[in-house]
Amino acid sequence: MKKNDLVELEIDSLACGGNSVSRLDGMAIFTKYGVPQSKVRARITRKKNSYAEALIEETLEHSPKERTPECPYFGNCGGCSWQNVDYAEQVAQKKQIVLDSLIRIGKLEVSQIDEPLAAPHPLNYRNKMEFSFSASRWLTKAEIALGEDEIADKHFAFGLHAPGRFDKVLDIDKCRLQHERANELFAILKSAAEKSGTTAYNHVKHEGFLRNFLLRYSYSNNQVMAMLVTNRPESPEELAFMEYYRTKFADNFTEKDTLLHGINATNSPVDIQETNLIKGTGYINEKILDIDYRISPESFFQTNSSQLNAFISKILEFADIKKDDVVWDLYCGAGSITLPASRKCSNIYGIELIESAVADARDNAKRNGIKNAHFYCEDLHKKQLPEMINSLPKPDIIIVDPPRAGMHKNVVDHIHTLAPKRFVYVSCNPTTQARDLEMLKDIYKITELVPVDLFPHTYHVESICKLELRDE
Repeated sequence: MKKNDLVELEIDSLACGGNSVSRLDGMAIFTKYGVPQSKVRARITRKKNSYAEALIEETLEHSPKERTPECPYFGNCGGCSWQNVDYAEQVAQKKQIVLDSLIRIGKLEVSQIDEPLAAPHPLNYRNKMEFSFSASRWLTKAEIALGEDEIADKHFAFGLHAPGRFDKVLDIDKCRLQHERANELFAILKSAAEKSGTTAYNHVKHEGFLRNFLLRYSYSNNQVMAMLVTNRPESPEELAFMEYYRTKFADNFTEKDTLLHGINATNSPVDIQETNLIKGTGYINEKILDIDYRISPESFFQTNSSQLNAFISKILEFADIKKDDVVWDLYCGAGSITLPASRKCSNIYGIELIESAVADARDNAKRNGIKNAHFYCEDLHKKQLPEMINSLPKPDIIIVDPPRAGMHKNVVDHIHTLAPKRFVYVSCNPTTQARDLEMLKDIYKITELVPVDLFPHTYHVESICKLELRDE
């Protein structure tokens, strides 16, 4: 087997990272957009000693697990790598990915793996989307085949960045992952922007007016937040468009919604220098497990609100918190686990690196009348753990929910030293979860495990692992 060879493959499974997996002559071959139980003809694009990569050119036999993608941009946008796979099969594959990671990477024993918590709404579930404008439109294969004369404007795109490209944007009409009300607002703004005579931002030359558009939606309160980010308006066309945005576009928002305008006149894609409130309060509210969270444009909050009650309830069930317990919540974010847990324990201590998330957590605790949740802004990934961690009361329970890179070894070592009787590891990356738990398997055993799908149609999966001290 060598590069450019044409091979016939039977897709066996889906992998962490989004690829599909086949085997030929004992070698793993990874392809994009393959469906388990299908047979395909693919061309080898890369050959390594232990694996190969290939591009599917033809489906020879369709799988009973295959579904027609809901989104016309599937295969181009990169956001939904599994939308052509039956949803129940996606969930089953995620369960296997979590189990394989713990057993193969961590060499861990899993005595009980529960059925995954499937998402109640596989579409229209995201409570936050960020769209980009670009003067460089990403052309799909179908558009290229039509010819340049058929493409209305190659220098104006409003949508999502093409995979791996900071400069090019795939022009879209809607996203099936966000709420329909957000899609309606997106379509209204897009139509107005295309007719306005203003320019989309050029990410290479660092010039142009329209830059980004943020949409957030509260499922519990039916509130929407929108923020358009532009360069500083100067030309007559730009000033006229902003007048439209403040008036006619604002008419699409109720008094409980929020509409903002951000100005970014720098080369940085994220440096908003000025934020102007046009309508509303500047925030929306979401309720999870009877905790009211105030969400601002920059707030960190899990993106699948409809799954959060079940997700956090399962974490709390695994933690089995008693009223006299002291709990640590490491990598606590804005307190989405900390605050519900606070109502079950004596005191809980949340540690988080991002200052704005800690500020949100403290504010949400105060507004909900919670006085036993204490938040600290500290970097748990320093070479030396922060001194303040030694001043905290010894925990009965530790809950961790680290970023995809997993825990720093210093944190793992500290948990090993403290050895609390109960330990819950929440992970968005089963491979680093397995690596970390391998370092703790001499004192902890996995007593229960449940995968949770917060991101349908993508390869991302959450894994909640309940651990208890081994008998001495």
